[in-house]
Amino acid sequence: MILSFAPMEGVTGASYRRIHSEMFPGADRYYAPFIAPDSQGNFRLKHLRDVLPDNNQGISLVPQILANSPEAFLSVAGQLRELGYEEVNLNAGCPSGTVVAKHKGAGMLSDLNTLDAFLDRVFSAAPVSVSVKTRMGMNSTHEFPAILEVYKRYPLSELIVHARDRAGLYKSLPDREAFARAFEGCPFPVCYNGNIFNAAHMASLTAEIPGLSRIMLGRGAAANPALFRVLKGGPPLSRFELRDFHDRLLDDALSSGLSPHYAMARMKELWYYMIWMFPGSAKEYKALNKSRSLDEYRSAVSCVFSACAFDPDTGFNG
Repeated sequence: MILSFAPMEGVTGASYRRIHSEMFPGADRYYAPFIAPDSQGNFRLKHLRDVLPDNNQGISLVPQILANSPEAFLSVAGQLRELGYEEVNLNAGCPSGTVVAKHKGAGMLSDLNTLDAFLDRVFSAAPVSVSVKTRMGMNSTHEFPAILEVYKRYPLSELIVHARDRAGLYKSLPDREAFARAFEGCPFPVCYNGNIFNAAHMASLTAEIPGLSRIMLGRGAAANPALFRVLKGGPPLSRFELRDFHDRLLDDALSSGLSPHYAMARMKELWYYMIWMFPGSAKEYKALNKSRSLDEYRSAVSCVFSACAFDPDTGFNG
């Protein structure tokens, strides 16, 4: 089974990936949060720093590109090729309203002729292998057979399917039945993504879809950083490991030059997921989110770890 860590903007940046891979080996591949170029293929320096090989040593990393212009996509792919990357991933799944309104991410699925033309141009000139991360439709997963027919025209290195439509955002249940139908007979490797939050979820999925050999984890792994290890038969996450992981991330953010305000903001974004390992912690979590100084934040974190129950099998449920 090949297990991949999904790209999560604001969470799974280079420092997170480095510390995660050191403390919790088990993820076979990491996907970097998307690079969003302008129409000329220019993008922010912070996105370049995130994928620089020196910042990702020892990690199998696939950069992701969010673009609806094939020329912009190819420009970024070429720059990534010069950095030594052999594969890039097209984001055809982001459900954000601002992204979709620009016909990017899941918005690409609203016009299959335009999607087809985009892929035709990309695959005619791509200097690297190209995989795709997709939703199953804009308003219904019933749209996916037609979408899949477009993808089948091209030599994708992998198709990662987030088994929801765009309208479902992250709240609707993944449509495993529709995914299973699409999984059969695809000419390229297919990876499942959606609501794998603990070992029981994975066991249910693989029993339901025999032959599935690729799974991508996102929110479940952000909540429980040891989930990859657990799914490969390793020990469960401990309270002490999670505290150490948290402290290393915070120290790294501060030592990198981030102000305490921004370092806390980054950690609070991660706590949205990790707090699910502490059932019944609403009061402590509220105090954590309301903290304004670094001292207040550290005190609130210590309270969560010392006073709250801890259950890594709970799984994310947001």
